[in-house]
This record gives sequence, C-alpha cells and structure tokens, in this order.
Amino acid sequence: LVDYRGLTVAEDTELRNQLRQAGVEYCVLKNTMINLATKEMGYDGLAAHLEGPTAVAFGYEDMIAPAKILSEFAKKSKKLTIKCGVCDGAYLDEAGVQALANLPSKEVLIAKIMGSMMSSVSKFVYCVEALRKKQAGEE
Repeated sequence: LVDYRGLTVAEDTELRNQLRQAGVEYCVLKNTMINLATKEMGYDGLAAHLEGPTAVAFGYEDMIAPAKILSEFAKKSKKLTIKCGVCDGAYLDEAGVQALANLPSKEVLIAKIMGSMMSSVSKFVYCVEALRKKQAGEE
C-alpha cells in the first residue's frame, strides 16, 4: 500500500508502466473497501495505514517485484510513500517492505545456493581423490 499524493501524471504513468512490465497490478482503491477486504482476510494491522489516498500493488508472478519497484520509485520521486504491505500472509510495516525490496532477486539467490553446493561437492571430491592417491601410494 502506498500514498501517491503529489505525483504528477507523467510520474504516475512512468510508475504504472514499470509495474505493468513486471507483471504487477496497480490500482487506486477506496480505503473503506481495502479495510473490509483485509479484515475479512485477517489482516487487521493494515487498518491503521488507511488514511489519505491509497494505491495498492499486487504481485502475482513475483511477490518481491512490487516492493522493489515501489521502493526504487519512492527513492527517486520523494513524493510516493510506502505505507505497509503483506507478503506470504505476513503483515509488513514500511521497514519490512524496504527489507523485502533489498533482497536479491530469485535468480541471484538460486545462483548463491548452487555455488555453495558446488563448492562443498568439489571439496568432497578433492578429499576423496587425495585419499585414493594416498592409499595407492601416489602421493
């Protein structure tokens, strides 16, 4: 959830284009409707943030994409402010959304995990080969 007060039409259009390219749905909703929907879903923490104009970004393909794009845009624009968010059923305050936005992409995380796994495997193979050479007397 973000407060978009002060954005020009050009800035709003740029933001919407960035979000659309990432597969994020972005819309302005009435606070009353957001409050009713979030209470029904069990997100009571959001009610305190439903003051003033509120826009909502839904990330269906990548749950981190809305946080990343909105966070970067807020840094650049200074007019857009992040109110709060929900990720994987958990309430996130503004700091939580910023922390989510600072996470590396899914591809980077997978590469780091694979690199760690390959490092362990290569060390194991090196040790087994050293043992084999020692037993064979090849040292």
